[in-house]
Amino acid sequence: MSKKENIEKRTWDYCVPLAEELNLTLVDAEYVKEAGEYYLRIYIDKEGGVNIADCEAMNGLINPILDKEDYIPDAYILEVSSPGLGRVLKREHDFMFAMGKEVELHTYKAVDKQKEFQGTLTSWDEKQVTIADENGERVFDRADLSVIRLALDI
Repeated sequence: MSKKENIEKRTWDYCVPLAEELNLTLVDAEYVKEAGEYYLRIYIDKEGGVNIADCEAMNGLINPILDKEDYIPDAYILEVSSPGLGRVLKREHDFMFAMGKEVELHTYKAVDKQKEFQGTLTSWDEKQVTIADENGERVFDRADLSVIRLALDI
């Protein structure tokens, strides 16, 4: 397991019970380096959406644990937020949440001369994702997808 994966897994494991305590759902924990800075991002959600008080409460619970456990070797910035409108689907609960909703898919390589697709999520498993659009159902291998997220209706 890479350093990044280890940090994300440990953070996830600490955050799940904290989120439940606050009646929130943990959506993701990611550790990334951007513009020379490391970020530990914790994404939370709840029915009706999260607000700043939810983010502050989660931050207040996880911060002392991160300080005590001290398992992140780099200096980092902690961010707690909602997953946003274009929520990326990674875990099973993400797909369950998105079932029957509009999603957009991006493929690594062109399929029928395009790399972006949009449709209603109709099924998924660890190997494939199926969406339906005006032309019927399309099945994609998950290994061929660079990203799958909730579609933005703007």
